[in-house]
Amino acid sequence: MSSPTFLTTQLPPLSNTTTARSSANHHRPSPEKLAILLDKSKSLTQIQQIHAILYRHNLHQNPILNFKLQRSYSSLHHLTHSLTLFNQTLNPNVFFYTSIIHAHALHNLHHQAFVFYQEMLTQNVSPNAFTFSSILKSCPLEFAVLIHSHAVKFGFDSDLYVRTCLVDVYARGGDFISARKLFDNMPERSLVSSTAMITCYARHGMLKEARGLFDGLDERDLVCWNVMIDGYVQHGLANKGLVLFREMLKAKIKPNEVTVLAVLSGCGQIGALESGKWVHSYVQNNEIEINNHVGSALIDMYSKCGSLEDARLVFERIKHKDVVIWNSMISGYATHGFTRDALQLFDEMCKLGYRPTDITFIGILSACGHSGLVNEGWELFRLMKKEYGIEPKIEHYGCMVNLLGRAGQLKEAYELVKKMEIDPDPILWGTLLGACRLHGNLTLGEEIAEFLISQNLANSGTYVLLSNIYAATGNWENVAKMRTLLKDSGIEKEPGCSSIEVGNNVHEFLAGDLRHRKSKEIYMMLEEIDSWLKAQGYKPHTDLVLHDLADAQKEQNLKVHSEKLAIAYGLISTKPGTPIKIVKNLRVCADCHAVTKLISKITRRKIVMRDRNRFHHFVDGSCSCQDYW
Repeated sequence: MSSPTFLTTQLPPLSNTTTARSSANHHRPSPEKLAILLDKSKSLTQIQQIHAILYRHNLHQNPILNFKLQRSYSSLHHLTHSLTLFNQTLNPNVFFYTSIIHAHALHNLHHQAFVFYQEMLTQNVSPNAFTFSSILKSCPLEFAVLIHSHAVKFGFDSDLYVRTCLVDVYARGGDFISARKLFDNMPERSLVSSTAMITCYARHGMLKEARGLFDGLDERDLVCWNVMIDGYVQHGLANKGLVLFREMLKAKIKPNEVTVLAVLSGCGQIGALESGKWVHSYVQNNEIEINNHVGSALIDMYSKCGSLEDARLVFERIKHKDVVIWNSMISGYATHGFTRDALQLFDEMCKLGYRPTDITFIGILSACGHSGLVNEGWELFRLMKKEYGIEPKIEHYGCMVNLLGRAGQLKEAYELVKKMEIDPDPILWGTLLGACRLHGNLTLGEEIAEFLISQNLANSGTYVLLSNIYAATGNWENVAKMRTLLKDSGIEKEPGCSSIEVGNNVHEFLAGDLRHRKSKEIYMMLEEIDSWLKAQGYKPHTDLVLHDLADAQKEQNLKVHSEKLAIAYGLISTKPGTPIKIVKNLRVCADCHAVTKLISKITRRKIVMRDRNRFHHFVDGSCSCQDYW
């Protein structure tokens, strides 16, 4: 294997050091002292000075010192130096091979590490337990299977460290059956192996299995807590993640940056503003650096929790912004429908010399879609490729289809989809189908839906959107047909769920929910709201109900939508004049939108609602979306 060599300024050539060696033998340092110095050295300069001393005193081939020198260079991420030393080593033994394998594994150079492992075997050097644990540290699953068989052959598969690494590599590769089999057969389980299994389960959404292992641990370190909290957050169980975070604090475990990022993401998911503010305060008071990662997470959390003012404050206070920070703030403005602010920030970012990324354009195109700025959207869509060389991805096409579709330019949107150089996904087709429902284009809607069903690309949204189109025209026969197709396909319709944070606790509601301990008071408030609405001459949008029912029953169905239950709970649980913030997992329906406008006028409360697509700020009978959503 060819290897780079040191520069002569770093390593004196042997011919220049002979005289120095002979004249300084009486000052020759002991190998033991040099070994201790190597272990304590933390900088490249110190290591190179000791390296020069080894050459001057002819100690460079001392096995222990050579080994420690290689390891020191590797720990400082100077792999080239380690490799040069290894290739100059005469008859390297298992420790040298293990060291160089470990060095490459640390740098995720799995193939090179595997080549050294093969070379070691061809040189009749038998691996030891540390060799196996080193090469397994981060190797891909396909390598791990072969290494596992060798560990069995050499009798090291039962070693605690080797078995732990095997559990970890199978778990990381997604083979949780093999990982669990190894884990269950371990005579002694370490915290690392337990954490590896918990990580495996959490990553694959098996949170019941992950929590069972977690709860059964006698000892839990920070990594273990972080894995469980992040697992909940990543799989849409943010509320459970926040509860576990509070348990972690009670257990006197100090959070780190990884914890903070997971918890802030969870707060943003469910709109837990007060919890998010507490985490922000904790970060400031416990010397956790608000770097660009944490800063971006804070901006994202505040934006998703409906507090753009706080998001902007965080943005302004970050001195050394990167493009991710700018993207987060642009996306925040976009989600709230503050398109002009997003466009202004985009211009400012470009003038300051920041180069937009594909994420930047997703944010800015999304902002255009929320305000119907078709010309600006087309200009930006063309600019991303022409000016910045960014090829449009499926997300960018999705933004354009949404922009054109909501603006009523269905033909242009359909043509764009057909001309795409990449295959449209179900989400993109669903966006176009939603535009057909919005503008009542039954013909194109049916054409798209039939295509999706025939290609097995339909999801629950496909059937629901088409049902909406049929229901709007009174075609109850086809509505029933869509419901049957949905049932037969085995696809479950996602239930509407709305949440509200009151007193640092998040309360969730489904349509017609009776589970809340204050259900009686909530439904009494709904009746009062109903009387307010009737006094205002409001008529329910019964055409939105996807069932052939009597008008009275349709009105009752609309009355108990999840967002109305959440608003009612907010009205009875907070002081008059206090803003109410609601998060819904689906798009808010036209009836709930109209009702919320009236409630904001009657109660003189600001109501902020985040649905699947955007934010709605309801103030004194008007919405920030100007009824364009």
